[in-house]
This record gives sequence, structure tokens and C-alpha cells, in this order.
Amino acid sequence: MRRFRFLWIMMLLGMSLSAMAQTKFDERPKLVVGIVVDQMRWDYLSRYYDQFQPDGLKRLINEGYSCNNCLINYVPTVTAIGHTSAYTGTTPAYHGICGNTFYLDGKRVGCVADSTMQTIGSNTTKGKSSPHNLLATTIGDQLRLHTDFKAKVIGVSFKDRAAILPAGRSANAAYWMDNKALCFVSSSYYMQELPDYAKKVNAQMANNKELKTVGQDISLYPLCGHLITDMAIAALKGENLGRNGTTDMLCVSYSQTDAIGHKWATRGEHTDEAYMELDKDIKRLLAALDAQVGHENYLLFLTADHGGAHNWKFMEDHKLGGGKWLYSDFIKQAEAHVAKTLGAKKNVIEDMLDFRLFLNHQSIAEQNLKLDEVKQCLVEFFSTVPNVIQAVDYQKLRTSSLPERIMNMALMGYHPRRSGDILIIAEPNYYEYGDWSSPVGTTHGSWNPYDAHIPLLFYGWHISQGATSREVHINDIAPTICQMLHIQQPNACSGEAILELTK
Repeated sequence: MRRFRFLWIMMLLGMSLSAMAQTKFDERPKLVVGIVVDQMRWDYLSRYYDQFQPDGLKRLINEGYSCNNCLINYVPTVTAIGHTSAYTGTTPAYHGICGNTFYLDGKRVGCVADSTMQTIGSNTTKGKSSPHNLLATTIGDQLRLHTDFKAKVIGVSFKDRAAILPAGRSANAAYWMDNKALCFVSSSYYMQELPDYAKKVNAQMANNKELKTVGQDISLYPLCGHLITDMAIAALKGENLGRNGTTDMLCVSYSQTDAIGHKWATRGEHTDEAYMELDKDIKRLLAALDAQVGHENYLLFLTADHGGAHNWKFMEDHKLGGGKWLYSDFIKQAEAHVAKTLGAKKNVIEDMLDFRLFLNHQSIAEQNLKLDEVKQCLVEFFSTVPNVIQAVDYQKLRTSSLPERIMNMALMGYHPRRSGDILIIAEPNYYEYGDWSSPVGTTHGSWNPYDAHIPLLFYGWHISQGATSREVHINDIAPTICQMLHIQQPNACSGEAILELTK
């Protein structure tokens, strides 16, 4: 009898534990919110901490979980790749977004440019975009799949790529700003007409005197962030996110911090103002989320797509090294070297993007030159160029003398049909200097910590206050969120869930 009673109790206990586990397994937040701050260095969290308001970024830091050693594990470190890697859980080697622009089948393409689409919301071409170049699914795509496409996924940003790529291929909508028409637009990929809430935001923008004053340079002002927040909150309410009986997702990216960084670098009143105003935007967005679903019912992460170098002149003035690297100064010399060494009669270099040489394969073939010999000739030339540590043929990375960390970053950033032919590694704080960076501004793209060390904060549903200094990577974000939601990881995921959050 005692044995029977013991077995009965154990069976009941097992059933009870099973039910508890099943309840927990099925439990999900009402809403997932991803926030990417373009060009936000990790050290900005401490630099501006004392100036942040209690209910803005400081709230995420003090009440959330901070991964203090989150690194980007590929090169180049640029906007489109960063946004994509955070949400797909993988790197350009697999998701295929190899830059803001890259070459595909010998043609230079914008990462989301799509001539087959139509602009929705204005009469310009700013909406001719889609995620058609994206090869992998995102968190939002997996959420849509898991819920039989009942979940709503929305992307909002100033930049088309920063709205489109995080939301994924199956998103319900993505909105970005048309700086020519001064309104938010979308693409016929998603819809044939803007919803009423988007039209209302645009109507308010049409009457915004400050917007009329700054005009097409809107991304250089904190006002850009305010408008992104307006649109994000409008979508939150208009789509009834978090109240649809399933888990929805809102992807928000703030672009003004990148434009201001390129213009005025990491120091100075303009950059300081940008982050103080961003803090206000985060506070306003959090208040809207609290009101919509309650702070305990949404899971939020905040990160960056890349960091940014200190201005080269600033570093030089403080005897810290670094400088501008004008690749245009060396292209003609490189072509002359190939002509002298191999007898080339026409140019063999098509372009240089993000310290990557894209060769003109057709020209090389037409001249009966051997591609491997051309690449070796250029590798030898650029390895002698001032302020270059090493140049390497992408297809010979594993046999190169690159340090293991840099070699792995190069491998993770390399797609054989989209990433070019030769990678150039410059000395620390030497960066490409072009139209995207003013004399007192900066840029990004390298393997170095100033570009690759980014903030990563988690907040809200099932997140306890804490921090870790363990190394994690940008592509660990997606598997972590998916693990917490108990849904499958994106289909090319190469990252690992952050166990401190998923236990």
C-alpha cells in the first residue's frame, strides 16, 4: 500500500511538473521590440550615463541586463550588415547583405534597392526598395512562421535599409523617411496605400515648421529621431501591437546619430546633443510601450549596427596616431603596377568599398590575364602602401598570415559572389576618407574595437537586472530572443543564445 501511495504521489508530482514546464514553455511576451542606434559606440553608455534621464536609457541600464563586451565578429562594420546580422543571427557569409552597396553579378547594387517596386506615400523613387537581396530569415520572419503569420512585424527608420532588413522578408510593413518629399514612405512590396496612422504622421510633418527649415538635411538633426519615434508609436498604436492575441514585433532604428557622427565625429556639442535627444526619444517610446502592453509584457533589446572611430585630426592633435587614408590616391598607382608587371592595357579594378577591392573580371578575361596573378600583383602592391598592415586575397584567407581574430572576421564577412576580391587591413584609426565623412567627422567599417564594440541591453519581460563582461557577438542577439520566445532560430543562424538570459 505504501509503495502504491508513493508511486501515485510521484505520478501526480510528475504531471504537475510537466504542466508547469509546459506552461512556461508556451509563455511569451506580448511584444518584442528591437532598437538599433546607428553608430553608437559602447562607451557612450558610460560617457553620457550621468546625463541620461531616469526613464530613458538609464532605465534600460539600471533595470535591464547589459552585455558589456558585445563585439561585431565580421568585417566590414557598416550599417546594412549590422542591422541584418543582429536580426538574422548570422553574418554576411550567410545572409548575403555584404555592405550598404556591393557588387552582384558584376553590377553595383544598393542592398535594398529594387527597381521593380513602387514608392508608396510620395511621388519620388525613395520607396523603390525591398528585402529581395536578403538570403536569410530574421527574428520577425521566424515569429511570423511560428504563429502561422498571425504575428505582426513592423520596421521603422530614417533609412530604408534600417527599416527593411531588420523586419525581414515576410514583414507586414516597413516605413522610412523620404527626405526629398519630407514624409514617411513604404514600398509596394508591403502595401498599395499607406495606412491611416502613417498618413496622419505625414500630415503632421507637413505642418512642422522646423522640418521645413532643415529640409533634406533632416538626418543631421535630432528632429529626425523625434519623427522616427512619432512613426514608431503611431505604428505601435495603429497596428495594435501587443494586443493581437499573439506576440508581435516592432523594429526601430535611429539613423540621425550616424549622420551626425559622420559630420561631427565622436566629440563636440552636436554629438552630445544627439544623444541627449535620443535619450528623450527612448523615454517617450518606453512610456508608449508601457501604456500599450505594460512594462512586464514586452521584451526589448537595444544595440548598435557599428561604432565609430575618433576623428583622425582629433587623434593626431592628441598624439594618439591615426589619419585619413585616401584610397583614390593609390588606385591609379595600383593600375600602373599591374600594367607594368603583367602587361595590362585596361583597368582591372572596378571599385573599392569598405577597404575591399572589387575587380573587373570581364576586363581581366578580355585581356587574357590570369585572375590569380592579377590579385597577387595587387596584394603585393597594397601591402607596400603607407598605413596598410596587410592586403589579402579573400580566397586565400585561411593560408594568410592575418591574426586569427581578424582572419575569422574576414571569413564571416565574406560572400564569394558579393564581397569583392581583396581585403585591405589598415593601421588603427586610419580610415577611408570620402564624401560620407567631413573633415571634422568620422566613419567606420574596420575590425578595430572602436568600430566593433557595441552596446547590447536587454529589458522587460523575464529580464533581471544584471551584466556580463563575457564576450558575446552581434549575431547572438537573434538566437537569444528566439530561445526566450521558444521559436526556431532564423534559418542561417550562426550565433549562440546568451545563456545568462535564457536559463
